[in-house]
Amino acid sequence: MKRIFFIVSLLLLTATQLSAQMLIGSYNIRYKNNGDSINGNVWAKRCQVICDQVNFMSPDIIGTQEVLCGQLHDMLSLLDGYDYIGAGRDDGKTAGEYAAIIYKTDRVRLLDQGNFWLSETPDRPGLGWDAACVRICTWGKFAGQHATNDEAFYFFNLHMDHVGVTARREAAKLIVSKIREIAHGAPVIVTGDFNVDQNDEIYGIFTDSGLLKDSYGATRLRFAENGTFNSFDTDLFTESRIDHIFVSPAVDVDSYGVLTNSYWTANDESSAQLKGHDAPQQINFSRYSRRQPSDHYPVFVRLSLPK
Repeated sequence: MKRIFFIVSLLLLTATQLSAQMLIGSYNIRYKNNGDSINGNVWAKRCQVICDQVNFMSPDIIGTQEVLCGQLHDMLSLLDGYDYIGAGRDDGKTAGEYAAIIYKTDRVRLLDQGNFWLSETPDRPGLGWDAACVRICTWGKFAGQHATNDEAFYFFNLHMDHVGVTARREAAKLIVSKIREIAHGAPVIVTGDFNVDQNDEIYGIFTDSGLLKDSYGATRLRFAENGTFNSFDTDLFTESRIDHIFVSPAVDVDSYGVLTNSYWTANDESSAQLKGHDAPQQINFSRYSRRQPSDHYPVFVRLSLPK
């Protein structure tokens, strides 16, 4: 009897530990615009590839950036079992880009949510400091489907300005302050396009806060052969990471990846049949254009929350 009790207890403990592990993502999907379409980066195709990639990876939660309302609904129609929280940055409703948090509804429960703007007036839409664009941060309080509310964690997702240095610096300070105010010491995950890389002094506002660590440096395993911005050019390489996933110090990071998956589209040379070097002769090749589904690469992190 004692042996059975021990085995059952061990299984319950293992199940509890496994339920705390999650896959988290951050993905700037690039807003839909005519210029990209003219250059061959058409949203309908990009959306399909992005959603196929997300469905394959099957993250529990993913923070997205630059998502227009129409794009958000396009994605939700293709994503498998996901819902979202967030608001358009221009009016707090549907206008402008979202920093939408997309989550798997059968794995996590939404307990609370909110938005604040990266400006001197964070409770309402408006430009902050020297920013070129209105910027928003969306946050949610989540718990696993089988976790208690006491085991909740907070997820913040944002897009800092690409022009205003003062705006980025002050936004970083505001985000750290809001984490203290909203999370009250609970575990925190912060995703986003920060528009500063790992060598920038503004990056240090997050990592020196005592609240957050960069999952890149904290991970046990890493697969990151490039930085996180590609400018829609598959030949470019950079050491800079401007898309980050920060987590609370007590969060255990098992693996980190920057995924550089591509897709291919036909061009004027595609009708010619080619043979590969040292390839079986029954294989026919065509010369296609290699493309990226976004001008950013997505970041995925597997982590375990503290109990």
